[in-house]
Amino acid sequence: MTERLYQELIDAEAAAVIGAGPYERTAERTATRNGARLRTLSTTAGDLELRIPKLRAGSFFPSLLERRRRIDQALFAVVMEAYLHGVSTRKVDDLVKALGADTGISKSEVSRICAGLDAQVAAFRDRSLAEIAYPYVFLDATYCKVRIDDRVVSQAIVVAIGVAADGRRHVLGFDVGDSETEEFWKAFLRSLKARGLHGVKLVISDAHAGLKAAAQVVLQGASWQRCRVHFMRNVLTALPKGRQEMVASIIRTIFTQPDAEHIDAQFDEVARMIERVHPKAADMLHDARADILAFAAFPTRHWRQIWSTNPLERLNREIKRRTDVVGIFPNVAALLRLTGSILVEQHDEWEAGDRRYFSEASMAELTATLTPVDEGVILTEIHRRLNYNQLIIATKRKTTTQRDSAARDCVQLAENLSAPRHIPPELLESLSVESAPEAADYPYGSRGREQHNR
Repeated sequence: MTERLYQELIDAEAAAVIGAGPYERTAERTATRNGARLRTLSTTAGDLELRIPKLRAGSFFPSLLERRRRIDQALFAVVMEAYLHGVSTRKVDDLVKALGADTGISKSEVSRICAGLDAQVAAFRDRSLAEIAYPYVFLDATYCKVRIDDRVVSQAIVVAIGVAADGRRHVLGFDVGDSETEEFWKAFLRSLKARGLHGVKLVISDAHAGLKAAAQVVLQGASWQRCRVHFMRNVLTALPKGRQEMVASIIRTIFTQPDAEHIDAQFDEVARMIERVHPKAADMLHDARADILAFAAFPTRHWRQIWSTNPLERLNREIKRRTDVVGIFPNVAALLRLTGSILVEQHDEWEAGDRRYFSEASMAELTATLTPVDEGVILTEIHRRLNYNQLIIATKRKTTTQRDSAARDCVQLAENLSAPRHIPPELLESLSVESAPEAADYPYGSRGREQHNR
């Protein structure tokens, strides 16, 4: 009965906003319905499953619901779990008292709340990404403290957001790991690919350890844009404090140019100026040239948003603001629960909002702006890395972890080689694994032979 009452109130408010009821034609109609999304509301009468109407133009959210309800519930669950397991700090103790739950909460109640949140977060993490292409993918990481085996350790939270072909932002996925190694990034990116991620043209991130190499293996054909803000900080650390502002101002002129030709010319001029007084900074600039200027191959209207990870930094700050309330998480599951709830809420807000990150017209420029990729170069690189990994598998001096990693890379690279698009058959034949020079001479072990056959 309560659920029906709430649903009728939501439908009535939606009809008032639209100017018409379902299947009703009126002169006052300002929008049309486009299905509905489910929302769970916790009340004293129990959890209510409500349907919030979606609009084809604009957005709607009923006034009787709170947008941040899921985050508050997740934070409450994490704090209670830490308190009940005796791994709370003074900060958590104070929060428990402020919530008025220091005497009236049971382990079964906390478990029930956690189970419900875990189901929502798991469904979000496992959803398909195959419906639409994501030309731009932003990757970044932040760190939180978690208690594992009676020790407090730092854990990396990696987050991926994508800009879809229609110009809207989506949270693609997230994960928690011990460190930002190449293997960790590979596993994370493979999980996105397994869920259907496709059409990636540009990956934007900081120079995290192993990320670039992982992207080259898993996201073949995508360019990599190194965050210009993080790069600038790295360059300035190599300079005397008194010269930092001057050099920063000079480097920024590279990013004020109107087109790619002027960017290249200004880069050369800036490098010459800096080289006279700070050769080390100039070397860093030359080494990172291709990475920090990758944005120039994309539509000019996108440059300001794709040359840094600032969009993801704002989301990371929100995660840190929420996780700092807890301080030390009782376990990895609690960290995933709170982080996932924050990201699910952010994803819902982006989906319900009427503003796109990029206009559809500017996204249409993407296809026309990109220079056609030389598929022969890509296949040659795949072929080279395949042989390299096969050699690692055959080397007995390598550890089991290294050989297993190389075996997984072989599978990924072989899949990329066996299912290319728009590549002439004669090029495929010349670059096939069977025709690889000296490929048959490798002393394959059982694992290497299996991967080579695949």
